[in-house]
Amino acid sequence: VHDLSLGNPVLEPPEPFFEALRELGASRGEGHHRYMPNAGFPQVRERVAEWVRRAGILDARSEGVVMTVGAGGAISIALKALVDPGDEVLCLAPYFVEYLFYAEHCGGVPVVVETDARCELDVAAIEARLGPRTKVVMVNTPNNPTGRVYSAASLRSLTDCLRRAEARLGRSIYLISDEPYRPIVYEGTAPNFLNDYDNSLLIYSWSKALSIPGDRIGFVAASPRCADRRVADALIFANRTLGFVNAPATMQLAVLRLLDVPPPVETYRRLRDRTVEGLRRAGYDFVVPEGAVYVFPRSPIPDDVAFAQGALQERVIVVPGTGFGRAGHFRISFAVEEAALDGGLAALALARAKLA
Repeated sequence: VHDLSLGNPVLEPPEPFFEALRELGASRGEGHHRYMPNAGFPQVRERVAEWVRRAGILDARSEGVVMTVGAGGAISIALKALVDPGDEVLCLAPYFVEYLFYAEHCGGVPVVVETDARCELDVAAIEARLGPRTKVVMVNTPNNPTGRVYSAASLRSLTDCLRRAEARLGRSIYLISDEPYRPIVYEGTAPNFLNDYDNSLLIYSWSKALSIPGDRIGFVAASPRCADRRVADALIFANRTLGFVNAPATMQLAVLRLLDVPPPVETYRRLRDRTVEGLRRAGYDFVVPEGAVYVFPRSPIPDDVAFAQGALQERVIVVPGTGFGRAGHFRISFAVEEAALDGGLAALALARAKLA
């Protein structure tokens, strides 16, 4: 069976990662394995904030950076810090599967807003759903599951829209941008936009950039211009009381040494191009991914769950789009072995021929 379901990179981490582990494993008597402040090692937070500022992503300061157990941990503590029971969390479909659960875990009410037919932001639709209970708008770019990199123009329009809504409603609305795929972009770079909006938080993890998803290391960085100056303290408190306590110590110190190590973009570009060619040859309709490691084709039959089951009969595993908030589509990951990708694409061609 050819498993194209998970964004679980088969690429090994880069050699500097193993060098960092060897160096850290040889250290003795430096307290690297003790508890540290719940937000993480101070020197790691300082360097991460500097890295984020240097890239122009967010005017981060170390006191607003909390090291976390991956991006999932970062989103969980951000929502716990910001959302009161009954507050609404806007999720833009197609969205990462877990967003709705993360919102519900802290008593929030997920509100799904569709992107347009080509998976670009529909800012008018977002603005229409902003109301007196809106607390958070979640953005994920490059997007999982579509690979869409939201345009600079649409993101600028979004921040303008949120400012208008804050003025109209008389309350803060927080923009959380989940960006674990930020460095995996195939044309140009992912737009910077968080400095355009004061109540912004950045989510990041090294799971995909360094091929270390099982090591669970990421961070959340809150803008120093957040209207409520208690946001950073609330993030730290949530990290502790949700049971994370702190991000893994060894991984914090490892990524400190790896901030400028590039991801394997050219390898993923080659796999993306191979995937695009195979899907086109089979007759699928899809948006060509501009980033991340996924494609989100339209299902050849309206029932995407039935299509995924039919594809499994041809020995390929894909994920129905219903779980991402957009029925009639399915997701495949090309972060797999080439043999699995080629076999999976051939199986998808057979599935389309039989089911369409």
